[in-house]
Amino acid sequence: MSISGSTIFTFALYLLFMLGIGMYFFKKTDSLSDYVLGGRGLNSWVAAMSASASDMSGWLLMGLPGAAYLSGLEASWIAIGLAVGTYLNWRFVAKRLRKYTEVSNNSITLSDYFENRFRDDSRILRMLSAFFIVLFFLVYTASGFVAGAKLFNTVFGLPYIWALVIGVVVIIGYTFLGGFMAVSWTDFFQGILMFIAIIGVPIGAISILGGFGSTMDSVRAVNPELLNIFTKTDGTSLTLISIISLTAWGLGYFGQPHILVRFMAIRSSGEVKQARIIAAVWSVLSLGAAVLVGVIGIVFLKTPLEGTTAAETVFMVMINTIFHPLVAGVFLAAILAAVMSTADSQLLVTSSSFTKDFYKVVLKKDATDKELVLISRIAVVVVAFIAFLIATNPENSVLGLVSYAWAGLGASFGPIVLISIYWKRMTRNSAIAGMIVGGLTVIIWKQLEGGLFDVYEILPAFIFASITIFVVSKLGKEPSKEIEEEFDSVQKAEI
Repeated sequence: MSISGSTIFTFALYLLFMLGIGMYFFKKTDSLSDYVLGGRGLNSWVAAMSASASDMSGWLLMGLPGAAYLSGLEASWIAIGLAVGTYLNWRFVAKRLRKYTEVSNNSITLSDYFENRFRDDSRILRMLSAFFIVLFFLVYTASGFVAGAKLFNTVFGLPYIWALVIGVVVIIGYTFLGGFMAVSWTDFFQGILMFIAIIGVPIGAISILGGFGSTMDSVRAVNPELLNIFTKTDGTSLTLISIISLTAWGLGYFGQPHILVRFMAIRSSGEVKQARIIAAVWSVLSLGAAVLVGVIGIVFLKTPLEGTTAAETVFMVMINTIFHPLVAGVFLAAILAAVMSTADSQLLVTSSSFTKDFYKVVLKKDATDKELVLISRIAVVVVAFIAFLIATNPENSVLGLVSYAWAGLGASFGPIVLISIYWKRMTRNSAIAGMIVGGLTVIIWKQLEGGLFDVYEILPAFIFASITIFVVSKLGKEPSKEIEEEFDSVQKAEI
């Protein structure tokens, strides 16, 4: 791809704007609560857009279009699962989790919530959750770094390793400085930019190709199976297991710490409904457009993109072909926005988990707030460096890395979050057992191949973890009266 001075100028301006937000909130961050949760001060628009942007990441503009470019509308099942999952998460988790985390000793991280909800004085839940957060977020953050490196490599022609370094440095910059509020407000702007770009590209391509009908006819002429949601490109029917496996992506939402923390940080539970509508509309339109980009790219691009790695650049190549360099620069910056919006959130959650769940618990129990903020900032750099090492392989697939991390987090935490806010009888031991079963099932299932093991690992892991929670809870002692009364107080507040 050739690049113009206008595009370079747009990129530079955008990066400076993001760093400026980090500097602004640097002076407003005095406590650990400010740094990792923003003092619970997000309005509905920022909460919704921030959750959506940090959720979708670079894979929305790279991984999903790439999958649709290779498989056609078969990729729609992933989008359907994610759209449904987004709505259900906002509908059934957001409001109650917001209330519960405040009532339960003002929990500011997911690990805080688990420990306070079950009165776990042993700190086992906290340490376990910190382990799985760090493990799977390292992979997740690496996927964002890979997406950013592919962007700089494709657009500017930079060597992969230098492209990777530039993206990592920028993301570390404003996350290190401003913490949660910087991340959330940059996500707000990035979410708007991502939405405009993902909607604008298919519209522009369709207009060049002579309209929607003409475009679909051209795709059908290449291979009619590309437009059949129930078949693969070779004409064979998708099995029910395949469809369930693809839509199972939606289960992951209930356990993503970087999304759940937005629910905890919203200004009041009364703003959840408006945020839910905003997030649902954003997700449905963005996911649908991302699939459309991949399908249209099949006939729009004159030179075919061979392989998964190349296919994931379809969005970038189309942008550069369709739009004026200045507009292209804005839309290409949207890809960087998508990458940054998730990577920054993941860095923040991982660093806060290390600080709250390890440093303060094991190393220095009497650490001051200012010291904890400093340690969190240092942890951001350390975690980013490890993720950088994972991302140095240019053959990494963005979608592949995301799918593994998404399953790990979703199965480790999703069943616990969902059941704990709706079932009073759930116990501490069941939470520990459920977390171990969910996380380990993902790790083991991923190593197995063929037959039943081709099912996306989040599905069996989520089911096994949920069953474990119910069985262990029923076999153990009932929760204390204090825990039950706290649960009842949250339930009454819902009425």
